[in-house]
Amino acid sequence: MALSFLQRVQYSPWYTQLVIIRRCNLSCGYCNEFDKTSEPVPLETLKARADKLKELGAFAICITGGEPTMHPDLPELIRYCRHELKFLKTVMITNGFYLKPELIEKLNQAGLQDMQISIDGVKPNDTTVKVLDSLRKRLEFLKQHARFNVVVSGVVGSCPPEESFQVIQHAKDMGFRPRVLLLHDQDGQVKLSQEELLVYERIKKLIPRGFPEMSDYQDVMIKKGTAPFKCRAGSRYLYVDENGIVTWCSQTRDGFRKDLMDYTYEDLKREFYSYKSCQDRCTLGCVRSASSLDNWRRQDAPPLKNPSPIEGFS
Repeated sequence: MALSFLQRVQYSPWYTQLVIIRRCNLSCGYCNEFDKTSEPVPLETLKARADKLKELGAFAICITGGEPTMHPDLPELIRYCRHELKFLKTVMITNGFYLKPELIEKLNQAGLQDMQISIDGVKPNDTTVKVLDSLRKRLEFLKQHARFNVVVSGVVGSCPPEESFQVIQHAKDMGFRPRVLLLHDQDGQVKLSQEELLVYERIKKLIPRGFPEMSDYQDVMIKKGTAPFKCRAGSRYLYVDENGIVTWCSQTRDGFRKDLMDYTYEDLKREFYSYKSCQDRCTLGCVRSASSLDNWRRQDAPPLKNPSPIEGFS
């Protein structure tokens, strides 16, 4: 049953991420979000999961992986989310390697609104090949053919620091929306050297003030090592893996688990108030952004008349 307007405003997800395939064509050394064997999740299963997210009142959906362009039904799923379910925002994340004019045109026709590509540096190294030298042609294809917004993220921490600066400069020169990410470890925590932090300060000058990607938490994280906030994962932000399991995020898949199809308004409300011990050092911008509008609200839950055990906690 669909939630009321008041229930949506109080606890529904602002942003959701739906994994449609765990397999990826790359093997980036810092990434723990892929494998080499998984089959694509069947389209009808994905549509049912998107239906459930809409039922839970989700405002935006992001298609992710693994590498989502390896899923043969990606354009149809995007069309379904945008035009039939009418999510306010339909977005996807890709490494860009399979982007050709034919696929870009299919994504145009499907109604994709935003595409996010993160580029680790300029030259391939032992950690990553997701670099500018490998993607220049794909970026040209996007510039020529894409009718959706393209966000290019430079990742500070996976390549020589100066290369991150070059990625952001190139994205800006091509007319894409530049963004900077801080490399995190397997727990989602910040992991940067002093030299990398100095480059980050230079990158900030390339990105217009007021862009949400340059939010204050990154500065606080760099200066103090922590940036406290009230994480609303499991409520304002939902991460759904390839098995249809909701977890707090891609980096905490063992902390909380519940099948999406069994998720309810009460789950959204409970997880809105649940405390996550990793939150102060978290560098996951999507989680922080989805949580930020509720920072003024209390972290501890209102008293329950009949408290019951919380599913998913050990």
